[in-house]
Amino acid sequence: MKFVMTQAVCPEGIKLLEDKAHYYVADNGDPNNYLDEMQDADALIVRIAKCDSHTIENSPNLKVIGRTGVGYDSVDVKTATEKGIPVVITPGANNRSVAEHAVAMMFSLAKNMMEAQTEMCRGNWKIRDAKKAFELEGKTVGVLGLGAIGRETAKICRGCGMKIAAYDPFMTKEQIENYGAEYFEDYKELLKASDIVTIHVPLTEQTKDMIAGEQLASMKKTALLINCSRGGIVNEKDLVEALNRGMIAGAGTDVFCDEPPRTDDPLLHCPNLIVSPHSAAQTREAVIKMAQMCVRGCLAVTDGKKWPYVADQAVYNHPKWEGAEWAEV
Repeated sequence: MKFVMTQAVCPEGIKLLEDKAHYYVADNGDPNNYLDEMQDADALIVRIAKCDSHTIENSPNLKVIGRTGVGYDSVDVKTATEKGIPVVITPGANNRSVAEHAVAMMFSLAKNMMEAQTEMCRGNWKIRDAKKAFELEGKTVGVLGLGAIGRETAKICRGCGMKIAAYDPFMTKEQIENYGAEYFEDYKELLKASDIVTIHVPLTEQTKDMIAGEQLASMKKTALLINCSRGGIVNEKDLVEALNRGMIAGAGTDVFCDEPPRTDDPLLHCPNLIVSPHSAAQTREAVIKMAQMCVRGCLAVTDGKKWPYVADQAVYNHPKWEGAEWAEV
């Protein structure tokens, strides 16, 4: 059995393949560049990469695609599902890592740490009088998407004395309130009411440009916006304008429309912004959990067993899965 990896998973993940499969590490984000290796691949593990329909259609032996994360917008799930190829994901493996990252961005912005360090190192001790720092206790955090990561973020914020408001179109008012959050039926109203907005929804056709100029203009001038989900949910051009004009107090983003962004990208040169290189899920602990969960899922599928954590459960309606047993998790 053969595994192809766009980039290597961590040693703890590789160890699970011992005596079960051999593997090829491409160190290349586009499998179309090594379709010769894909000819006999049973599994493709996609990390910082993509897997389009052309790759899937030109990998005749492919049985499973693995994503070391919960997002799968970089994989053509529709084509994979049509061919009966499960796209394994790793929900829960990086919840705490991403949640802590989002909250760390909140604290850094609330205390004006980035500007304070930069200016102090330039000799500007007077930056201490910038009057930008504020306390988070008692502030309202609006959580867009109360899934596993959103709930973990809310839990940390609540522990710091913040109030929680939430919007999630897939949850009822009762469900959201049971998590101790104020319910908002319309996310635009949540944006207006929140002191901090943190985004935890996937990138889809419905969520693309979910926060653009109109929404940014409706937020409090003192508000912070945090995005540790996906680039494209926030319109970057409009965010640049909002930050440069002081429409909101600050923003933190771990994700970008184009990754990596160019060094001359206007977004990277905005005031009151903190950025990180799509690393919210890259703690030591999360990397190990994601790799192991992904590899275990891919091994189960190649063994002909149905793995529950996949991007689209409809894949198991394909004739090739008729009568197959569910894997033990």
